[in-house]
Amino acid sequence: MRERLLYLLKHCSNLKHVETAHGFMVRTALHHDKLLLSQFIETCSSLGFSSYAHSVFSVNSQSHPHIYVFNTMIKGMTLCNSAFEALLVYKSIGRVGLRPDCYSFPFALKAVVDLRAMSLGTQIHSQAICAGLESNVHVVSALIQMYSSCARILDARKVFDEMPLASVCSDDVVVWMAMIAGYVKVGDPDTAMDLLSRMPRTQTDGAVLITWTSVIAGYAQMDRPDEAIAVFRKMQLENVVPDEIAMLAVLSACAQLGAFHIRLGECIHGYVKKRGFDQMVTLKNALIEMYSNSGNISNALHVFVNMTRRTVISWTTIISALAFHGLGTQALDMFSRMEMAQVKPNDITFIAVLSACAHVGLVDLGRYYFHAMKYRYGIQHEIQHYGCMIDLLGRAGYLAEALKLVSEMPFQPNAAIWGSLLAASNIHGDAELGELALLHLVQLEPWNSGNYALLSNIYASAGRWDKSVMARKMMRDKGVRKMPGWTFIQVSTRTHEFIAGDTSHPQFDRIHGTLFTMNEQMKTAHYDPINEFDNHDSDIGPASISYCSSF
Repeated sequence: MRERLLYLLKHCSNLKHVETAHGFMVRTALHHDKLLLSQFIETCSSLGFSSYAHSVFSVNSQSHPHIYVFNTMIKGMTLCNSAFEALLVYKSIGRVGLRPDCYSFPFALKAVVDLRAMSLGTQIHSQAICAGLESNVHVVSALIQMYSSCARILDARKVFDEMPLASVCSDDVVVWMAMIAGYVKVGDPDTAMDLLSRMPRTQTDGAVLITWTSVIAGYAQMDRPDEAIAVFRKMQLENVVPDEIAMLAVLSACAQLGAFHIRLGECIHGYVKKRGFDQMVTLKNALIEMYSNSGNISNALHVFVNMTRRTVISWTTIISALAFHGLGTQALDMFSRMEMAQVKPNDITFIAVLSACAHVGLVDLGRYYFHAMKYRYGIQHEIQHYGCMIDLLGRAGYLAEALKLVSEMPFQPNAAIWGSLLAASNIHGDAELGELALLHLVQLEPWNSGNYALLSNIYASAGRWDKSVMARKMMRDKGVRKMPGWTFIQVSTRTHEFIAGDTSHPQFDRIHGTLFTMNEQMKTAHYDPINEFDNHDSDIGPASISYCSSF
């Protein structure tokens, strides 16, 4: 009967099932059985009935206390986002004559992380020491997670270093994993990689893979995709077989690099198909983004079309990809298909939609979507949506309306918004708006040489040469250095990067000779590129690029 009841408790799916099981436990006097009671609490918690679980626990904890049941209750409360109540249960352990064990402390420390209650965390750490569990791997890993989650990485490292035989015993893999994950969490993938290189290689393959994946993701999250890919290659050299999560991490890095690592992205796509991961929605979304960022919108569309299941992220990613490539009409058509598929858009979707409107110049449609997202879809406007709308109006020449929207929005305009207005003033020759935008940009990003250069161009185009010279002088007086221009080109499988003034390329002489020949041919055709662009400096800073493109 006991085993059958355990089976039934594990398969409850609604409140009626739970109540029936509880009634049967009471009638058969099994409600004091620690395993059945713990399973009952776990089932209630997983179904979201934590209050019911706690009421049953409270009745039994006084008459038949057992640490196993207390631990289950603490864990259940934490899973139900009731961290404060979980800590109250933990504190009540001593009042019923019990002592916390090696499972009590990790569950309680998880609640501490949820509440960011460091003072309670240090108290629990002291209690673990008093209980003689300061060397238990479960307690140590929970302490490391607690300290690193609260940005106390030095305290986490101290706990790790004080772990006896932490660098030798293979049973301590969870401690190594926690410490490496802690460094990734605080944005220090270099130290995480250093620990990974020294971690004992006697663990299970799953633990090794999780740790490698954590470091790859850490580099990608810190916008260091080259290092992320380098770690992935090292992982392959150590014969660690990547799973779908590792693929997702390295695809994220490939997406950041765009065309620089398109071949690697294509190889990963092939590997995804080979391993049977090609129907995983998250991987498909990552592939769409990777192909889009590398300039291959056809492959991005091919991946999207062949998806058997699409989420709002899938639709948003392809709409963003089309808008990013200047295919505004196709992006808006895709949004219409999304609505017909009855997939509800989110706030990110509307950033892509407004960006598409800006690329096509559909001002009225942009206005409609800007208002519809709030009144039809119930999505509140964020600064990114205002930025896209201002960019749309500015591109189309509605400068007064764009400036009015800046003054009315409930956010302080950032550099991207003022940069968008500066770019619009350059397009439409509005020197006054350009000057206003620059005054704000100088305060927000005084280091950006492109802002000064663009304002100088605006004045020059309007024939106000004194103001043009003054903008250049202002830049020099503030000590702002003009960033050198750069570009890259991919030939076969190799990407060549060129920076203005750099002579380090191995074929520099040959390239320079070819450019000299081209220049002579243009002169013969009576075209002088130097004089053509002499009064129109094209050094446009990041903030001067389309606002929507920065998201």
